[in-house]
Amino acid sequence: MQDTVKKLNKYERYKARVRPYDYFPKLKSLDFDNLGEGDRYYLQDFGIFSADFMENEFTLRLRTPAGRFTTEQFLRIADIMDKHGLELVLTARAGLQLHCLESHNIYEVFQLINDMGITTWQTVGDNPRNIVTDIFDGVGKYNEIEVYPILKKIEERIIKNPRYVGLLPRRISTGISGNKANVTSLFANDIYFALAKKDEKIGFNVYMGGKNSEISKNADIFLNPDEVPTFFSAFIEAFYKNGSRGSRAKTRLCHLLEKIGMETFKRHIFSEYKKEFESAGELLLEKAKFSPFEELKDGTYSFCYKTDFSRATAKELKEIAQFASEQNLEIRTAIDQNIYLFGLKEKNVPFNSLKESSTVLACAGSAYCPFSFWNIKDETSYLPLKKINEHQIKIGFSGCAKGCGRHQHSDIGLVGLKTNNFGDTEGGVRVFIGAQHSEGISVGRMVFSMVPLVHLDSLITLMITMFEDSGYSDFEEYSKNILNKYSEGFLAMWHLANLQTKQTIALKSNKNIKPNIEENFSYEKGLLKKYFSDVESLSLIDDSFYEAVSTLSKKIWTVKGKNPNYVPPKRTVFR
Repeated sequence: MQDTVKKLNKYERYKARVRPYDYFPKLKSLDFDNLGEGDRYYLQDFGIFSADFMENEFTLRLRTPAGRFTTEQFLRIADIMDKHGLELVLTARAGLQLHCLESHNIYEVFQLINDMGITTWQTVGDNPRNIVTDIFDGVGKYNEIEVYPILKKIEERIIKNPRYVGLLPRRISTGISGNKANVTSLFANDIYFALAKKDEKIGFNVYMGGKNSEISKNADIFLNPDEVPTFFSAFIEAFYKNGSRGSRAKTRLCHLLEKIGMETFKRHIFSEYKKEFESAGELLLEKAKFSPFEELKDGTYSFCYKTDFSRATAKELKEIAQFASEQNLEIRTAIDQNIYLFGLKEKNVPFNSLKESSTVLACAGSAYCPFSFWNIKDETSYLPLKKINEHQIKIGFSGCAKGCGRHQHSDIGLVGLKTNNFGDTEGGVRVFIGAQHSEGISVGRMVFSMVPLVHLDSLITLMITMFEDSGYSDFEEYSKNILNKYSEGFLAMWHLANLQTKQTIALKSNKNIKPNIEENFSYEKGLLKKYFSDVESLSLIDDSFYEAVSTLSKKIWTVKGKNPNYVPPKRTVFR
């Protein structure tokens, strides 16, 4: 390990004391009513975790590579949920989480799940997490390489490997796709094997250093499909040996790359890989929109069952599994938190999805996570879902800055916050726009540091209406050609001025970008005065937009708002 013992964070000291792999035999004799901090630390490596203040209630996370299930597994999970009164959510890594477990049944359910061909190992903690791919792997019309066999070979090298169970400097998220068009961007992963072409060969370019607030960067490496498992082993070993084990705030791969540089880290990988790297090829990625019933390569259809913002009941699982069994269909869960069926002969299923849009990704929320400020799955009622669905705009909604809703990898990103800046209004969000996420170009920029929830519908509706008036059919193209030509402060002021004057004046492409910030600022200030001369707050614009944005937002949003579609949340307390 790189750091000296005295510099190790407390989690590293636990690792030095007992390897998680060696701790595992203790599980069957643990008193789950009287767990110490060390016990709770080790348990997460096997998928068992709980909040400190709810010490007798547990969550179990299931590892489902590529989100693939058998109908029998779905039915058995549903039976376990019924028997023990559990709740289930789909994760943003295509896995499942079982909630509301207690000290008296957590080990029993742990055994039942792990005995049915699904593992819970290495789903939390400092581990290689569930490996994800696109939902249409191997069957979709954009598929070039089926990556599931590659993914399984990678899993064989890391799952229950004593060297890596809970012993990495920090978690590693991995994505791999052999599709030219993906339902959801995979550039938020620490390492991403992206479909590419070089010298008539189809393989993968390697991208590294992504996370929920970062785009993974091109490592300038091309791999043939059969080289990926060996390369991944070298990558994990290089990170294991060279990653920082000091402050937890600086232990992700992106921090290591920032400290030593991509080329130095590649040399660490090479020392394990022992084979010269080919330079990157041409990235094979295009943007596509997907319908609820998608035609597959073999002429059959898939169906996207839109969950209740990742929540699914035992009854739903049973209905889906029984129908899949009768029709000989395949079940998969996706990183968009929806359930997919494959092999339909006709565009017809006997059930309806619960939510209106399949493109809204919501984090666990306060009902299931202690870090979230709000029960995000219910706060989605503040969104104009019909408009979002109409244009398939990707919304990432996170309950805190950890970003499990991948808000900066979405067309419009939201982060739940608490504030008293607007009088009695406490619930609100930060708003991010402008991400060019599909091809890994950029994350979203924060335009509003705080918008009260009760005013969120009107703001997002305005944003989408301006997009509709722009002439672009895709929000990322709109971001690239219009939004990202302007500063964050100007965009905030432009939207506020529209709201204040009850207008919808769309932005046009900025063809007057100047070579320096001062000239651009003068141009943007001139645009505001041209179109919104009667907005008093413009007089507060001096050398920045900050004071004008702060004053106008408080003027508009301190007034109590109302969401006409709002339904009081059923779940508001973290159990």
